[in-house]
Amino acid sequence: MNCFGRTEKIILSMIQPEPLPGSYRHRDMAIGEIVDRALRETEMVARNHFDGIIVQNMNDMPVRQESNPEAIAYMTRISYEIRKRFPELIMGILMNWDGVAGLSVADAVGADFVRVEHLYTGASITSAGILKAQCVDIAALRKRTGSTVPVYADVYEVHGIPLGRKPIGDAAWECVNEAFADGLFMAGKDSAESIEMIKEARPRVKDTPIFLGGGATGENIRELMKYFDGVSVATWIKNGDMKNPIDPERARIFINEAREGGS
Repeated sequence: MNCFGRTEKIILSMIQPEPLPGSYRHRDMAIGEIVDRALRETEMVARNHFDGIIVQNMNDMPVRQESNPEAIAYMTRISYEIRKRFPELIMGILMNWDGVAGLSVADAVGADFVRVEHLYTGASITSAGILKAQCVDIAALRKRTGSTVPVYADVYEVHGIPLGRKPIGDAAWECVNEAFADGLFMAGKDSAESIEMIKEARPRVKDTPIFLGGGATGENIRELMKYFDGVSVATWIKNGDMKNPIDPERARIFINEAREGGS
């Protein structure tokens, strides 16, 4: 499967900056220092030969579905600086939990794709309440701006509870054929469920890239990469807590295991 002009399977690391100014968890770190830390973390990821990154304001929790203006501005600043310093890396943008804002940032900085994690189609209950599909608004934004940034949508993000859940194959087909996603992310509660999900979805969206969106570890990624076109990893290479910085040794272990599984 060809993803971002490459035929090999894609291995991505999440870059999750410190809490941004205006968010609940932000204390006194200036945006310049936040940018510098994100650049250092991206440099380490690049040294470990990851194919790319997804920049996500994960540390801004709790958030609503609509991003605040300052979050969009700061994410644009961070992502632009990373893009300028590391143009060779594949770059995705993920805004918690606003796909319209994410696409806006991605288009502004020339990112390779936007990931819409909560919520592209359907409706889901999360800690932020009921989130509803943004596919119509995202399609309208693409039309207005002429954006060609590919949209990669999560199918039933593992931390939400879908309302009126459909079989995973039907939900994947709907994302691609009715809501016009260019690629998909999916993940189950464990590796066995993730494999079961992609086995069910793959026949329905044969020509669509499907990435593993969560649950990857140094122990299971070799097996999982036999089924998925790519993977994004965060928690395991941060020693089990996404608030931690990336552990260089765990990053090295993960990339080696993922390459073995994807070969």
